[in-house]
Amino acid sequence: MNTADLGGPLLKSVSRSFYLTIRILPARIQAPIGLAYLLARASDTIADTAEASEPVRLHHLAAFGKMIRDGASEGLPELQREIQPPDPGERELIAKLDRCFAWLVTLPESDRREIAGVMEKIIRGQTLDLQRFPKGDGVIALQTAAELDEYTYLVAGCVGEFWTRICLAHLPQYSRASESELLRLGVNYGKGLQLVNILRDIPADRRAGRCYLPADELRAANSTPAKPAREVFDRWHQRAVEHLEDGRRYLAALRPARLRIGCFLPWYLGVETLRLLNERPPLETEEKIKVPRSTVRAALLRAPLVAFSNRVM
Repeated sequence: MNTADLGGPLLKSVSRSFYLTIRILPARIQAPIGLAYLLARASDTIADTAEASEPVRLHHLAAFGKMIRDGASEGLPELQREIQPPDPGERELIAKLDRCFAWLVTLPESDRREIAGVMEKIIRGQTLDLQRFPKGDGVIALQTAAELDEYTYLVAGCVGEFWTRICLAHLPQYSRASESELLRLGVNYGKGLQLVNILRDIPADRRAGRCYLPADELRAANSTPAKPAREVFDRWHQRAVEHLEDGRRYLAALRPARLRIGCFLPWYLGVETLRLLNERPPLETEEKIKVPRSTVRAALLRAPLVAFSNRVM
């Protein structure tokens, strides 16, 4: 079982953009990265399926993590019965999780270990999200910058770490940087992309009763989770800028052309989204900032040049 016969159709159904990224990658890393993405999307679907109660979702998140860790799937029929997302692609993914587990056992032990490790962290972040933002009246915020930093690491920074470990294991001469430096940059790159999502999604999160900007910083700025102060937004916007600058350094250190292209696309779109957020901060609006299609086309045109030169960035 490989990316083409399972990962391809499923990846297309849940994320056409990531499917295109996977197709760019060298063949030897497509399977572990593609399967890890599918499992992460499945855990995200479990966490976000509002049709199931929070206790049910927490139960199945824990059970799903145990299935990945132990290589067993006894609780899968119950999960598939109780987690019924409205999105057709996500429903298909949940329905075919047995095939994902069958695929997992065909991978080398080292890859399975890396996938289990990153999924444990991602599920921990999703679990904390459900526990910290229970349904209720008003908007609840994370308490401190440390909680926000922890969250961005658990759901995205650890992905940069995983990606780097997989590539170093399978691709000789992957990078000009040392492993320790590359891991640090990869973590910050992932955290930066997650901060972009958090800042862009402030209106939607407000409607859902949650705010990721720290409550102590909001109080110090005489603002509330429902109406964050611009100075708090700007502080975390700058943090995202700094993290994506580490993402640029990560890209610049890579050797394989395909990996440079694959890593460039989300970086470029993240940088452009931050530019738009700086021009139109989503603090007192319901508008969701989204880069136009022309920007996406520009990224696709620049990507082949980035494969061979850092000057484009």
